Amino acid sequence: MPFKSQAQRRKFAQLLVEGKISNETYEEWNRETGGQKLPERVKRKATRAKKSRPRAKPKVTALKRR
Repeated sequence: MPFKSQAQRRKFAQLLVEGKISNETYEEWNRETGGQKLPERVKRKATRAKKSRPRAKPKVTALKRR
């Protein structure tokens, strides 16, 4: 899977230095990214607002007269 941002690339480089990921993993990601110019950060995609369904109206019961 290629890197999505420069920040992600730096994070993986830090994990590599700390020994938490292997050199092969980092190189694979780097190879798949290629020479692309990456953005500094990637924002999350905005989630769509759920359509509100009309609520069922409560059944009206006739009031008893005394």
